[in-house]
Amino acid sequence: MPKMKTHKGSQKRFRKTGSGKLKRAHAYTSHMFAHKSQKQKRKLRKSAIVSKSDFRRIKTMLPNK
Repeated sequence: MPKMKTHKGSQKRFRKTGSGKLKRAHAYTSHMFAHKSQKQKRKLRKSAIVSKSDFRRIKTMLPNK
């Protein structure tokens, strides 16, 4: 059986934390900031943890992480 290949798009988007969870960036951070509140923009800067329901799906794309 051949080796599993890493999904390169996922590799660039997700990082593993020390406890084994996956870290991700927020969406809606590239443009159109005029109508977004300062509070919303501030919260979007921080990273987030991948939800439990998505974790297994993403984990299969990252076999070496």
